[in-house]
Amino acid sequence: MTSKPSVLILGATGAMGQYLVPLLAESGYRITAVALDQPGTVLTGVNYIQANAKDKKIYRELLGAGYDGIVDFLTYRTGELAWYLPLILNHAGHYMFLSSCRVFDDREHPVRENSPRLIDSSEDALLRNSDDYSIYKARGENVLRASPHRNWTIVRPATTYSLMRYQLVTLEAADTVGRAFAGKKVVVPEQARLKHATMSWSGDVARMLAKLLFNSAALCDDFNVATGEHHSWEEIAAYYRDICRLETVWVDKEDYLRLISSDPCNPAPRWQLEYARLFTRITDNSKILAAAGMRQSELMPLYDGLKHEISRCPRNTVWPVNNAMDEYLAARHL
Repeated sequence: MTSKPSVLILGATGAMGQYLVPLLAESGYRITAVALDQPGTVLTGVNYIQANAKDKKIYRELLGAGYDGIVDFLTYRTGELAWYLPLILNHAGHYMFLSSCRVFDDREHPVRENSPRLIDSSEDALLRNSDDYSIYKARGENVLRASPHRNWTIVRPATTYSLMRYQLVTLEAADTVGRAFAGKKVVVPEQARLKHATMSWSGDVARMLAKLLFNSAALCDDFNVATGEHHSWEEIAAYYRDICRLETVWVDKEDYLRLISSDPCNPAPRWQLEYARLFTRITDNSKILAAAGMRQSELMPLYDGLKHEISRCPRNTVWPVNNAMDEYLAARHL
């Protein structure tokens, strides 16, 4: 009997990896799961390796084993692309590269796979020539498309929530659920209030990835792996209030940026806000649904997904404290 294909998953304990590993294991694939930390649940038949996969010696050793498929959740900045991507393409039957819907500009709604990307269309020359997340992800896509290899697939999640990943505008878990559990309010930018966002449940995204893996129709193609559901950030804030009693205070974006970044010279927080969360993020997911044989009605509604993932969050988690936000609220008696 022919054995099932072997699959290497790099970054296996992250938001999507924690759902993808069991999905592929249940299908009988021979899984090697690599991550910096230990998995929350150890599955029979999965080879777990705790290591820094971007250590070049370890990277070479991992790829030397040879895999039928590689799902890559690692992040490669511009200066790393030329070393890592050609090597991994040489050692995979099917290579899945994690890009992001953040590569897209705000010029087309809904966002489709062929919508304009910031790297090509932004009027901000500093951004286009930077090493911002939206830019180096797009450069990674460019490297794959220019490669002589024809064994790759580009996948672009939208904002993806999971256990310990609870986003609100640019805030993450410590400043959303962490503050809610502590009975504290949270500051969010007024300019984002009515902007629509796409937030996808990691379990659904993992299903999409599993359907694309070893799918010949996915080779040399790109897919926005996301829900088609969208809500304003004000509506999403109301979900958090209902689910975990998080109270939001809407302030000007300049106040907000001062509270979330201690370095005024670092443009990354501003770019994430202005070139992602203040964009209209409505996603056309018809291409991935067709390729995966899925329907939008099968996907987790946002309210239900947030409620599920927040209910799993340990109440005794020790969260980093945003003292600047606490002081700002106290000074204004909010």
